[in-house]
Amino acid sequence: MNDVYVIGAGIHPFGRHEGKTGLDLGVDATKLAVEDGGIEWEDVQAAFGGSSASGNADAVLPRMGLTGIQFINVANGCATGGSSILSAYWAIKAGEFDTALAVGFDKHPRGSFNPDPVRYGLPQWYGETGMMLTTQFFAMKIQRYMHDYGISAQSLAGVAAKAFENGSKTSHAWRRTPMDADAVLNSRMISDPLTQYMFCSPSEGGVALILASEKKARELGRTQVKLRAAALKTRPENSFEVFSPSLSVERGETPTMLAARAAFEKAGVGPEDIDVAQIQDTESGAEIMHMAENGFCRDGEQEQWIAEGRSAIGGQLPINTDGGCIACGEPIGASGLRQVYENVLQLRGQAENRQVEDPRLAYSQVYGAPGLSAVAILEKG
Repeated sequence: MNDVYVIGAGIHPFGRHEGKTGLDLGVDATKLAVEDGGIEWEDVQAAFGGSSASGNADAVLPRMGLTGIQFINVANGCATGGSSILSAYWAIKAGEFDTALAVGFDKHPRGSFNPDPVRYGLPQWYGETGMMLTTQFFAMKIQRYMHDYGISAQSLAGVAAKAFENGSKTSHAWRRTPMDADAVLNSRMISDPLTQYMFCSPSEGGVALILASEKKARELGRTQVKLRAAALKTRPENSFEVFSPSLSVERGETPTMLAARAAFEKAGVGPEDIDVAQIQDTESGAEIMHMAENGFCRDGEQEQWIAEGRSAIGGQLPINTDGGCIACGEPIGASGLRQVYENVLQLRGQAENRQVEDPRLAYSQVYGAPGLSAVAILEKG
């Protein structure tokens, strides 16, 4: 089995971009990734990509060049980007290709996502009663978690304040203005206990990554970042997931727990070995719960972690160093790839004023509806 390296990375800044289509953002990111990888477009042998609101990702081909490349469109909710990189990783690891592209982009309208219940195997009335509105689901889930494990609203605000602080140092972030925890806590209530600035927003952006076999990476002199492991898992029995028409009285494991365990096993490392992490923060509560689900702390320990700044840059485990979804927004096709892009910068030592000191292992986890999670572990070469 081949070792896999990330040799090229490109991003179009997230936010709002009048006069540009979602496809434009994806093409810009792809061109940057190809250039960063030191290759020509004709050298890319396979591609995987997704977009939720901006058409099929393979629409980049006429703009990049029609070379006959294998291109597979990927759709997996908010985990589309994580699924695209996993697909490229498998293709190279299996020895079928020496180079592969993972690309994602989106341009969402303002306002909340409006998913169709029928696409998730649910009756239309499920959406008509408001149960497809994810803000309500996330609020209910974190309410239960706060009750069970003693998490305070102040910790929710602390997560968002950290996101805005990190985003202020990140050129590809959308929200670049710091906001303290009190301002977050006192912003407009959306779904109790989550206020306006505890949520991410649908946004616009594009990310592309070029993966290569060890042979190709060495040939190009680009072995700085190794993709050591990747895994994706769907929801098991008794998990509490978005778009679930019922909830078991028993609490089971989650797709994130399963994906994290699989990725750590493949990589031969544990949570204690990770130096920097990007985890899904659709809203503040998601980051808090995912800290434990990924194995970085026990349930309830997040309160102390946040109070002591352990997840801040310079802390025990810096989390969402570019501001995460809260500061960057969430263009569905690109979001999971943004996490990996940020980790590539961190391992290369190119993250400028948000750089983590000498990281060796970087971790990313993205969660998508109706309950799946993708994890990737990168290693400094």
